[in-house]
Amino acid sequence: MKKKELALLLSQLEPLSNQEAQLEQYQTEGDIAANFLWDVYMQGNIEEKEVADLGCGNGILGIGALLLGAKKVHFVDSDKKAIQTAKKNKQFIEKNMGIKLNATFTQKDVRTFKKTVDVVVQNPPFGVQTANADRHFLLAAMQIAPLIYSFHKIESKQFIKALTKDHGFKVIKMTEIRFPLKKTQAYHKKKTYTVQVGIWQIERFKNSL
Repeated sequence: MKKKELALLLSQLEPLSNQEAQLEQYQTEGDIAANFLWDVYMQGNIEEKEVADLGCGNGILGIGALLLGAKKVHFVDSDKKAIQTAKKNKQFIEKNMGIKLNATFTQKDVRTFKKTVDVVVQNPPFGVQTANADRHFLLAAMQIAPLIYSFHKIESKQFIKALTKDHGFKVIKMTEIRFPLKKTQAYHKKKTYTVQVGIWQIERFKNSL
């Protein structure tokens, strides 16, 4: 599969309806997800790997991982409608592509998900509406995987560096992107506005268990 094909497929997925401000639900665009996942794939960290998509939303990251050859993806979200939408999107891709994707769907707080995986991909809440939400996701990810790719607001650099170090992990790299947010709440003044977001690659120290 080529990156352009992946982006096209992901852009056809059904977004979450009635996105909740408290959960900081916002849609990742198909091209952003495809570019991110392609980079992870080219590093050899998707194909034949078991992946967890924490706070999966409509499932775009996990479905993209499956399309790039992930052995299995665990979709985890506390929101029932998010899990339902992710399931529908998986079924849409299966029907569209004539393939069967290996996935599980779990409706629960990510902090209670304990399945060990090879890689976590996540675009969690940034902790704007609910304090420490981003911290909870990072801690949950570090409990279940030696390798994490995670989206956060760019101002989180020092926080992420310190938190990961305290838990036996290190930041391998951070890629800065422009992330478009569409108007989904009454308090949003613009139809679309762009924020600077970082994608962190975080890895467990080899001697840390």
